[in-house]
Amino acid sequence: MRNRDLQEGPLCQRRAVLGAGLAVAPWLVSAARAEDDPTEKPPQVGDRLVFLTGPKQGQPIHTDDLKIGELQVQAYPADPNGTVRDGSRLNLLIVARVGTDGVNEETLSRMADGVVAYSGVCTHQACPVNMWSEDFHAFYCSCHGSVFDPKNSAEVVSGPAPRRLAAVPLKSENGLLTVAGGFTGRVGMQTS
Repeated sequence: MRNRDLQEGPLCQRRAVLGAGLAVAPWLVSAARAEDDPTEKPPQVGDRLVFLTGPKQGQPIHTDDLKIGELQVQAYPADPNGTVRDGSRLNLLIVARVGTDGVNEETLSRMADGVVAYSGVCTHQACPVNMWSEDFHAFYCSCHGSVFDPKNSAEVVSGPAPRRLAAVPLKSENGLLTVAGGFTGRVGMQTS
């Protein structure tokens, strides 16, 4: 029996290695596709912001669509050909027109026509930041109560979030809001 076990040992090992390789192969193929899939790429310079929901869902956001003091809207970037980058939930953005009064210099340098855009994914547990806090005049994550100040680089005002939301620099082309640069920081929750 020992001779048989020894003879099958290397063959079994080769089968195990081959099996492990085959099990990994779909993941490698999936990762390669993600790199080539334009819907999964993060915001790119020149992308337009498009409404995620509502009567203008999928349409480009113009400065005039947003009023100072109104709630933020959820958006995704879309390439100039119209491909929406919604293949990754990390591309979810929140967009608001906050004006320029009381806005810090860092935020001013990234806004266009008084409009700011930030990652819509909370840095605490990666929930969507989709509510507004009237008390703080700030973005609010309904999962665990983190509050982010849109006029102060989305710094954490309250709650368990460990860091601010990443910003997306904007520019306005005749009122059409476009991406002027990539995320300014890491998107989503912090892992140790």
